[in-house]
Amino acid sequence: MAEQVTRDETKLLIGGRWVEAGDGTYDIINPATEGVVGQAPNASVEDARAAAAAAAEAFPAWAATPVEERLALLKKASAAIQARNDDLVPLVIAETGATARVGSRMQVPVSAARFDRYSRDISHVQERSLNPVATAATPLAPGGLVSALVYRQPVGVVAAIASYNFPLTNMAGKVAPALAMGNTVIMKPAPQDPLAVIELARILDEVGFPPGVVNIINSAGPEPAAVLTETPDVDMVSFTGSTSVGQRIAASGAQSMKRLLMELGGKGAAVVFEDADVKTAATAIASTFGFHSGQICTAPTRAVIHRSKFEEIVEALGAAAAFMQVGDPTDTKTIVGPVISGIQQQRILDHIETGRKEGEIAFGGGRPAHLETGYYIEPTLVIGTNDITVAREEIFGPVVVAIPFDDEEEGIAIANDSDFGLYDYVFSGDSARAFRVAKQLRAGHVGINTAQRNMEAPFGGFKLSGIGRDGGEFGLEAYSEVQSIIWAG
Repeated sequence: MAEQVTRDETKLLIGGRWVEAGDGTYDIINPATEGVVGQAPNASVEDARAAAAAAAEAFPAWAATPVEERLALLKKASAAIQARNDDLVPLVIAETGATARVGSRMQVPVSAARFDRYSRDISHVQERSLNPVATAATPLAPGGLVSALVYRQPVGVVAAIASYNFPLTNMAGKVAPALAMGNTVIMKPAPQDPLAVIELARILDEVGFPPGVVNIINSAGPEPAAVLTETPDVDMVSFTGSTSVGQRIAASGAQSMKRLLMELGGKGAAVVFEDADVKTAATAIASTFGFHSGQICTAPTRAVIHRSKFEEIVEALGAAAAFMQVGDPTDTKTIVGPVISGIQQQRILDHIETGRKEGEIAFGGGRPAHLETGYYIEPTLVIGTNDITVAREEIFGPVVVAIPFDDEEEGIAIANDSDFGLYDYVFSGDSARAFRVAKQLRAGHVGINTAQRNMEAPFGGFKLSGIGRDGGEFGLEAYSEVQSIIWAG
């Protein structure tokens, strides 16, 4: 086990000042060692109100700042994040339990890349001219050629509430486009692993964002975050997390008609047809085990497999799981690290036990015997039907349920029979069929013969998987209000 990384943070950034948190501090636990990584500031309700007020006060001047100046600060932020890579990566690994591969490649570098992405010219997104329309005279006004410009204004104050699985990456994906469009932000990281996000706030402060444009609060409990969803000082909530919390945010924000961008739960179906390449399909499905221990909403957690390929895919998944080293996330050979907390570990184990009762455990099914310390779960495959609990609920761990089907219609029906609709997959040797099936899946994103993403594609979900889309230019649109400007002549 590598040397323990420690970091104490006691202050919040509110209105350009670093202030002591109103409710003291609390411990951040390393999921691999169960030791204390450090102290995190515990904001009070009053801190949250102050941050919202500071962001509201700073908004008019920031929105009026020339776009070139805003984008230049984003560029500086990207470079500053990259310069802190060697310092931030060990911290991210310590507080999230991410493996060295995931922590070093998918956290800090991707965060820097997102700030760089949104430092590009946004004029083509901000303004779009429409063709003039010949309009007859009406009692309202004389006739003539009537022109229009579609202009995107910033929404205002954005509360960015991020998830625990990719704290830096997720927060950067919210904050960078919001700032580019002229919004001010209040960052609220997940309580389990906020330390690197607080460092991100420090970086943004140091590169020169004006006071109040970037604020951060953090808390162990939900009350300060609830303030952000209620106060009229906040115009928009961008949230990544569970559907149940998203529903509460939507209800809370309804009174002030808050704009919402929500990436919520997923229960991705990987539909594997009889002509699919077994290695390609099994490798993608096995990413649920190996990519951040299944703590990713896009994971193909339901393997919907044609009966003719079922045993072959199950065998390939078992071989992949057996190959994956479970253990110390700082060891470069480790593929499966811990899950985020003891509470989440127990929740996953309870789901597995339910899967054992309602279906069959093909492999895995517990915590690794050689790891007495740390929140580890064995890669686990449950065989069952689409109506068992583990096929219906998001588990957010290294657990896949395998479900057989007999024909295309049944495979599509099983995939669509879910409360979620974030990210599905189709595996087939017939590309025409794969595209035809993809268009019938009720999911915001469908991967064909790959688990890879295109980061410029719009990202978001159907049904209980969320509201809105971000990613690429769609992220800029998400943090804006559309205004139509009309003139005659």
